Amino acid sequence: MAKNDDNLIKKTCKDLGLTYKQLGEKIGYSEATLNKNASTGKISKSIEVAINLYLETLELKKQLKQFNLLKEIIKDISK
Repeated sequence: MAKNDDNLIKKTCKDLGLTYKQLGEKIGYSEATLNKNASTGKISKSIEVAINLYLETLELKKQLKQFNLLKEIIKDISK
């Protein structure tokens, strides 16, 4: 178990405006498991990895959206 002083679960839920249940559905954990980990401050390595992968996926989707927008702009300019 990794001790997380910043409490990754609480921070992620707050930053993304999600409940523990919603975050759990996105990363494959139950609300009860996330609640227990968040309240004790002892976040398992697998939950930490799942949250970090989810956050990375969100960032990559954002970058892909920006890339596709830029691609469309370049396509329009080159006509």
